[in-house]
Amino acid sequence: MYGLEGKTAIVTGGGRGLGEAICRSLAGEGVSVAVADISGDVVQTVSDDLKDTYKKPSLAIQTDVTVEKDVETMVRKTVEEWGRLDIMVCNAGVVISEEISEFPFRDFEKVISVNLLGYFLCAKHAARAMKPNKHGVIVQINSKSGKKGSYKNSAYSSSKFGGIGLTQSISLDLAPYNIRVNAICPGNLLDSPLWVNSLYTQYAKKWGITEEEVRKRYIDQVPLKRGCTYDDVTSLLLFLVSDQASYMTGQAINVTGGQEMR
Repeated sequence: MYGLEGKTAIVTGGGRGLGEAICRSLAGEGVSVAVADISGDVVQTVSDDLKDTYKKPSLAIQTDVTVEKDVETMVRKTVEEWGRLDIMVCNAGVVISEEISEFPFRDFEKVISVNLLGYFLCAKHAARAMKPNKHGVIVQINSKSGKKGSYKNSAYSSSKFGGIGLTQSISLDLAPYNIRVNAICPGNLLDSPLWVNSLYTQYAKKWGITEEEVRKRYIDQVPLKRGCTYDDVTSLLLFLVSDQASYMTGQAINVTGGQEMR
């Protein structure tokens, strides 16, 4: 449907959650996927399953996106294996929430390092691999928090605002090489492991309410009255990395059920 058969891709944070769903959506369209994640065990498991399920080549590359040598190696291994890099999906991210006067500096720094500096490093080395071919697509998984401030979530929102600025800026740098750069801004993935295993507990504790009340509070904010799903995100991603979106670059596109419209 999307004309992606035979393309190659790297997905950071690809070992779990939305990243794993992105890997599967790309492999299902015939893309050879390098699964990159800070956890070596999960990348190998996902990579092996992609090979078995979709009968497409896959690589497992343990990568810390905050370490430039790791990112450089990730891109080099992919190009050595498949001859080129067509798609770079910058999905690796972290959330740490705190009220600003209580926010530990090291926690704030970690969020910026992973979400913004990690995106910069991945885009930098992907661009180096793509420029000789004068073709490629870079997609950052951003957030609705990149469009509007987020309560007790200043580090995350700052990192995502910065990510949109980076997307717009590097899209200008890379347009002469026919390399497109876009961001996807999902709403709250309320059934994802991040929410179920972490965020509901964090927010319930900080706000003094139950986890069920946290979920209801977030759903009530959405005009379409449901959380964002992996399919909502991957459907847009497949379009953006295909030639069907060949005239789109520098965009930060909302997938929020109407919650964010800017």
